[in-house]
Amino acid sequence: MTPAPISAQITDYAHRADPYPLYAELRETPVRREDDGTYLVSTYYEVRGLANDPRLSNDTRNRPPGYARVGQPAEETGLPPSFIFTDPPLHDRLRDTINRPFGPPHSPRFLDGLRGDLAGAVTELLDAFEGKDQVDIVEDFSYPLPVTAICRVLGIPREDEPRFHGWADVLASSLDPHSGDDGREKAQRARDEMGAYLTDLIESKRRHPGPGMLSALAPDMTPKDLEATAVLLLVAGHETTVNAITNTTLTLLRHPDTLQRFQRNPDLAVPLIEEVLRYEPPVQFVPWITALADIDVAGTTIPKGSPVWLMLAAANRDPGRFKDPDRFDPDREDNQHLGFYTGIHYCFGAPLARMELHAAVPELFRRVKDFGLLEDPPPYRANAVLRGPRHLPVAIGGLTA
Repeated sequence: MTPAPISAQITDYAHRADPYPLYAELRETPVRREDDGTYLVSTYYEVRGLANDPRLSNDTRNRPPGYARVGQPAEETGLPPSFIFTDPPLHDRLRDTINRPFGPPHSPRFLDGLRGDLAGAVTELLDAFEGKDQVDIVEDFSYPLPVTAICRVLGIPREDEPRFHGWADVLASSLDPHSGDDGREKAQRARDEMGAYLTDLIESKRRHPGPGMLSALAPDMTPKDLEATAVLLLVAGHETTVNAITNTTLTLLRHPDTLQRFQRNPDLAVPLIEEVLRYEPPVQFVPWITALADIDVAGTTIPKGSPVWLMLAAANRDPGRFKDPDRFDPDREDNQHLGFYTGIHYCFGAPLARMELHAAVPELFRRVKDFGLLEDPPPYRANAVLRGPRHLPVAIGGLTA
């Protein structure tokens, strides 16, 4: 039997728990052409170079026929493309506008002002562990926390936060290149429901401004542009952070010596979290890119019009860039990983994600006693792009104050 194309193997759920052997095979051919004309780029310097190459387009309108489903293009959603699916100069204008209420230089205190809310949310979630001998890190901790964060960022009323859980899950799953018709239909329903909600909320924010980005951006963006931005921030700001927190927890539980060292020295949090972002990145690859011209890379020509996948997780374990890359090493020096991508499409929410990780992970391992993995590997989400456990059941031995 002829083996399946490696792209199909990577997106096959059978390899979700451990795709890294496939990535190692992929790196043997740094630029690999699949039978359908897709080019997979998997080595560090080639991925980094192409991510900064203006001859590659994120604009969904440049995708060849048959690839429009990846990333939910504008014509399927009724919305203009969010800035992640645009190129300069539109990308730069949108991103600059959206950044003004989010961070420096225009709003240097915005994220810092969320620290209290995040700390309170972490405390509340961990307090709920009291009296339990088993919890699901995903359902009970890492999944609800980013919903709280992104809703605070947007200015969503607290009583409406539970509605965003289901929308975030469905929309993130739709990014899988092989999500199928059923996945796309579910995503469309979720977008319709969320769109109707946001339309009403944005209009309310225009009349009665309050805290959050929706109010701040309402005077500068059309309702549809603002709605598209909110949908993007929900998916990118939620699902990726869920995976990052869960992947960090799982990695530490698999490395008890490092965990004990971390518990003795919480200052290890910064290099430890950065190493997890390299070792188990929440975004595994970027599959919605198109070549705008012929591009020569590592001895291969990617023809104009070709779809391109940039394999971030494979690049993060490239032995040509990282020494002993399959080893988890918080002491790793010069750790310029691609966990948050690079170039003009570097993760907009990276500062918020890092803040959430630093609020959640040290406190989780400070307060919970005697962790024990109950299932390894745990069940993973279907999504191959935004990869992380669907559940992470653990035994616990109590809770400290």
